[in-house]
Amino acid sequence: MSNEYVQYGCGFCAPTTWLNFDGSPTLRFERLPLIGRFYTKNAKRFPSNVRYGDITRGLPVAPNSCRAIYCSHILEHLALDDFETALQNTFMYLKPGGVFRFVLPDLEQSARDYLADGSAQAASRFMEASCLGEKTRKRGLRGLLTAWLGNSAHLWMWDQKSMTEALQKHGFIDIRRATFGDAEDSRFNEVEEIRRFNGCLAMQCRKALLVTGHS
Repeated sequence: MSNEYVQYGCGFCAPTTWLNFDGSPTLRFERLPLIGRFYTKNAKRFPSNVRYGDITRGLPVAPNSCRAIYCSHILEHLALDDFETALQNTFMYLKPGGVFRFVLPDLEQSARDYLADGSAQAASRFMEASCLGEKTRKRGLRGLLTAWLGNSAHLWMWDQKSMTEALQKHGFIDIRRATFGDAEDSRFNEVEEIRRFNGCLAMQCRKALLVTGHS
């Protein structure tokens, strides 16, 4: 495992060659002494090398220490202010010249699919595909627990133009659209999964070798 390669929101994809974090409350329950051995909300448990960590609250990672940072289908689950904090922290952890790659749903593609769908089900398909709505509102204690332990809703959606602007604001450079397996650093192949890229927006950027002030 290398502290130079960090993945946050890793879920069950946790190669031992990366430092893997996930902010799921389920992970915290699974790691409780005694009762944690018998608890899981999912069909399988988190790999033993996954550490609890929330990018919006800060990870136990030294500033300017990471050669590469990766996240997959995480940023769209953050409210806009938490998203800004996540980018700020990601930039801080990277070494000068370090690379950040990520993938998330593509709002533009979802909108194009909606506009091209002339059927009466177009709106419903858009809402389901974008995870911006819920078919059934869960109520009672079970509903509260599900809402707390789960994080399936998309809180803010992005297209390439809006994401590029956000990355620039936080000081990232060399911003480009990415495709599966096109990273110059082959170590990204250890965390990227092609099924997560299909129909989605993947991007790559880096921290400048000489960092100047930015807003």
